[in-house]
Amino acid sequence: MLSVLKRKIGKTAFGKRLKKILGKETVVDTFIGSKKYWENRYVADGNSGSGSYGRLALYKAEFINNFVLENKIDKVIEFGSGDGHQLTLAKYPSYTGFDVSQKAVDLCQELFKDDHSKTFLLVTEENLKNQQAALTMSLDVIYHLIENEVYETYMNTLFSASTKYVIIYASNYDERIAPHVLSRKFTTWVANNMLNWELATHEKNPYPYDPTNPDHTSIADFYVYKKRDL
Repeated sequence: MLSVLKRKIGKTAFGKRLKKILGKETVVDTFIGSKKYWENRYVADGNSGSGSYGRLALYKAEFINNFVLENKIDKVIEFGSGDGHQLTLAKYPSYTGFDVSQKAVDLCQELFKDDHSKTFLLVTEENLKNQQAALTMSLDVIYHLIENEVYETYMNTLFSASTKYVIIYASNYDERIAPHVLSRKFTTWVANNMLNWELATHEKNPYPYDPTNPDHTSIADFYVYKKRDL
């Protein structure tokens, strides 16, 4: 089943869409590392992908905005802020977005230059120091973390920066789907490594992946974790 999905996604969704967005066969066919891949993509005027646009973006925004309101979240940190389009639909009192791409950070700083409730920073050891928020988020990021060391560091950073909740929007099975897409069963990692956290909510995507409609469907679901001592 997953092998069939992998072939369908590789041929229909990601491959064709990336070639259309970037116009470069080499970017699609040869993976050059997570950080460099995204920097090159944004520099080449690519975007964060269809998951940050259209009905998928609206669905994600509604879920997160409601969560922030209902749980009285005062600050949100997102690891993987991308081009900022998803954030245009957000309603957060205070927000800090991190990204590994300097170009993405520059795009967001320009897009939200008049919004002083939002801050955008490049992922560096110095910038990550003392960063804490009631809610940290990872949206459509985990399955783009190809290198194991990058994945481990990212997950530790995501959870250590939160004081209450972590929202993850991602797929949750082990399968290499495309050169730049490696789905991971991250819930197992969390269960084994974040013992003071528990899965509070798993909401299935109302638009599950359909290879005939890749730009408006997704392999990701919402997973909400909370600290056990809350």
